Amino acid sequence: MFITPAYAAGAAPSGFDLMGFLPMIVIFVLFYFLMIRPQQKRMKETQKMLSEIQKGDEVVTQGGIIGRVSKVSEQYLTLEIADKVEINVQRGAVSAKLEKGTLKSL
Repeated sequence: MFITPAYAAGAAPSGFDLMGFLPMIVIFVLFYFLMIRPQQKRMKETQKMLSEIQKGDEVVTQGGIIGRVSKVSEQYLTLEIADKVEINVQRGAVSAKLEKGTLKSL
């Protein structure tokens, strides 16, 4: 005949193969420690800094405006950026809290 018989090469493994998933597990662990965990830590520090802002603090906004906090509300801050010049900004727009006396040196 023209058709030859086909034989099975062997039975497929029926158990769980950990070595097949090991590279994916290692990549996930590295991703967690190099990307996710530092970002969560930075976010907690930023939230803590924003919640501790009070009147008299010197801050810089994300837009680069430097000023002294003159009023504080739950969502907004009033910054004095020059003599008798005040602006309202959202609390989340503050990117950094400066050391006392920074505005005097500028």
